[in-house]
Amino acid sequence: MELEQTRRLVTGIPGPRSRELVARRESAVPRGVGTTMPVFAVRAGGGIVEDADGNRLIDLGSGIAVTTVGASAPRVVEAVRAQAEAFTHTCFMVTPYEGYLAVAEQLNRLTPGTHAKKTVLFNSGAEAVENAVKIARAHTGRQAVVAFDHAYHGRTSLTMALTAKSLPYKHNFGPFAPEVYRAPLSYPFRDELDGPAATRHAIETIERQVGLPAAVIIEPIQGEGGFIVPAPGFLPALADWCREHDVVFIADEVQTGFARTGAMFASEHEGLVPDLVASAKGIAGGLPLSAVTGRAEIMDAAHPGGLGGTYGGNPIACAAALAAIETIETERLTDRAREIGKLLTERLLRLQDKDNRIGDVRGRGAMVAVELVRPGGEPDPELARTVATFAHQQGVIVLTCGTYGNVLRFLPPLTITDELLHDALDVLEEGFTV
Repeated sequence: MELEQTRRLVTGIPGPRSRELVARRESAVPRGVGTTMPVFAVRAGGGIVEDADGNRLIDLGSGIAVTTVGASAPRVVEAVRAQAEAFTHTCFMVTPYEGYLAVAEQLNRLTPGTHAKKTVLFNSGAEAVENAVKIARAHTGRQAVVAFDHAYHGRTSLTMALTAKSLPYKHNFGPFAPEVYRAPLSYPFRDELDGPAATRHAIETIERQVGLPAAVIIEPIQGEGGFIVPAPGFLPALADWCREHDVVFIADEVQTGFARTGAMFASEHEGLVPDLVASAKGIAGGLPLSAVTGRAEIMDAAHPGGLGGTYGGNPIACAAALAAIETIETERLTDRAREIGKLLTERLLRLQDKDNRIGDVRGRGAMVAVELVRPGGEPDPELARTVATFAHQQGVIVLTCGTYGNVLRFLPPLTITDELLHDALDVLEEGFTV
């Protein structure tokens, strides 16, 4: 049954059924698993999530950039159904299947660059990042890896080491994997450096602290770090330095990939051609799948048996990924992402003109954020929490992020209507007055 694309509150947030489920959750699930909304979903589609009490919530989060093609997108649902009827699992490392090959071929086609590529499939973004590092180390024979300020790369031991933010991701969980170093990111709102100056600062830091690492890993637009878009020229110059010194350049496109930014991959905005691309989230319409795609000679550096995993490239997830890619291309969702970005940015800039607590509006396509500040530019995480909480109570799912917790981020499904976006932004604007 199609879900009506309007916001509707029939109870407070949370309603009685969700409160019952919250109580069950508290007794069954550890407190370390945080939740943004105190509601339990029962249906989702388009730009709406319906909770257990019948409230319809506007989705500005997409399950953290996962349901890019919409929750339960028709092609994805049909592909999953057909594959589940055929077989659910055999393990590609035991008896392989064509769906894995088809996904690899599509990623080899879609990722930036015309060079020969190969792809290996996993389950989560953290797995993809960790295996990209393994591949880079095998290729170069070196061990050091450079990540950047404000970075987020995952919750495994190695990816926590790559991640910059302590609470909640690293606090009390160390020691972390060694041979990880950190370089300064280009953060135009705060460092006020142009691309060349920011690049010089980063490269000088790498050369002074590390020498030549195995790899440099960076999000073309940072996700959890605050949707930071580096100054123009920063990423290509960094990639040029890597190429000159045989350092593997890894683009973490876990959050930015698959049409989210108005291009299939965010690297494309500056003509960036990474050596390796880590992808996940929006790859399979809501099913767990991730990938590392890269230059064939680098991808072949790992010895036979050195890459893989029991569930990596699960056949149902592969079927979903092929359907999600078909949906993106057939329905021109990269174009839709740019339209959404224009609508969001125009509305948020008008709000900024009226409220100087919005220090910055930034992002690309349907990956947009506002950074909230106090007078003088000091981060204001309390305001971010206040506005987000108000939005939640009014039936709008919005996420916060940023090293300082002062950024509101918007990641709507690309199937959301303009009417829902305007309704959500009206609620957000009201949240700044409470």
